[in-house]
Amino acid sequence: MTTPTATDVLVVGAGPAGSAAAAWSARAGLDTVLVDAQVFPRDKTCGDGLTPRATGELQRLGLEDWLRAHTVNHGLRAHGFGQTLLLPWPSQPGSSLPSWGSAVARTELDDHLRTVAIKSGALALDGVRAVDVRMEGSRVAAVVFRRGEETFEIACQRLVVADGVRSPLGKLLGREWHRDTVYGVAGRAYVASEMSDDPWISSHLELRGEDGEILSGYGWIFPLGTGEVNIGVGTLATAKRPANIAVKPLMSYYADQRREEFRLSGELRVPTSALLPMGGAVSHVAGDNWALVGDAAGCVNPLNGEGIDYGLETGRFVAEAMAAGEHLGSVWPAVLREHYGEAFSIARRLAGVATVPQVVAALGPAGMRSDWLMTLALRWMGNLVDDEDRDRAARVWRWAGRRSIARDARPPFA
Repeated sequence: MTTPTATDVLVVGAGPAGSAAAAWSARAGLDTVLVDAQVFPRDKTCGDGLTPRATGELQRLGLEDWLRAHTVNHGLRAHGFGQTLLLPWPSQPGSSLPSWGSAVARTELDDHLRTVAIKSGALALDGVRAVDVRMEGSRVAAVVFRRGEETFEIACQRLVVADGVRSPLGKLLGREWHRDTVYGVAGRAYVASEMSDDPWISSHLELRGEDGEILSGYGWIFPLGTGEVNIGVGTLATAKRPANIAVKPLMSYYADQRREEFRLSGELRVPTSALLPMGGAVSHVAGDNWALVGDAAGCVNPLNGEGIDYGLETGRFVAEAMAAGEHLGSVWPAVLREHYGEAFSIARRLAGVATVPQVVAALGPAGMRSDWLMTLALRWMGNLVDDEDRDRAARVWRWAGRRSIARDARPPFA
């Protein structure tokens, strides 16, 4: 394949955010190139869960039939403090969100989304790493790539940075991650299970270490319908209260505790871990003709670690802005604040409180005794309050978000 020298839209990073941006840009008629440092298919540290907001975005891309051919789940089975609750995905009258979720291993999901971008008209290059940018004034004129010993440029009119939580290209452009608000430390693996076709995802909200101490986080088991489940643990931390735990040993301990109940067998396969910026805790997310999307922009839910839905959404939003000819430096931060600012603010405030184990120990038992409270928490924590929702729970969440962001020393994306 001949490597292009110039394009209208250059997307760096072919995860959900980048592939969605490339697909929507190509469908809008923009010449689009999608580049990733890895060779596909490739793995990605993730829980693999797809909430109704994520499945809704995949429906928009035309992937409902493909997704339903995988596993479909009805909601969350919450465990903790002596209780087990079945919490169906909340669905409000008039909401645009579907009432079902799924789970697909990222090795398959990301490869399929990249293929969707290609079929939409984007040109894709993999095994090509972005190493520098060439500026013309305040605009990005080109990105410098390296492939083996070869170095080359691709000039662009617009640049979408979707290179993940560490975002090396974002750093070159001035992106900064602020750890004064809550962030996540998570690990996941795969393991064989006789409950791989379970129609519920499971979350253990009472996460304990080997010494029996309660931790600020949760464990999960997400059925994949393939004979395996995705199993993992995630904990919350801040600069003042760092997560002083070894994630992979904790994950192994958690799996051992769940083996009989979930009929797990064999060793954990490909265990990995990651550090997650959350709640828009990054600054300098856009310039004259470039924008950060998905994980690179810190678009990860502080209350559950979910990032796929935000990646898919921000990919679509940035493509709409580029197709409209918007100035990304001024428009893109405003778009992120409009869609996520208030929700991220209150979510990371609540998650920050949850970094205190004593608070979890005190409030957890009371919450788990109420189906109503936990259903409400699932809706809020799962990013399932849609713009069209007008019920009391949605109004309270928005009110709390407005109050929270007004008190932030550093609001999301600032």
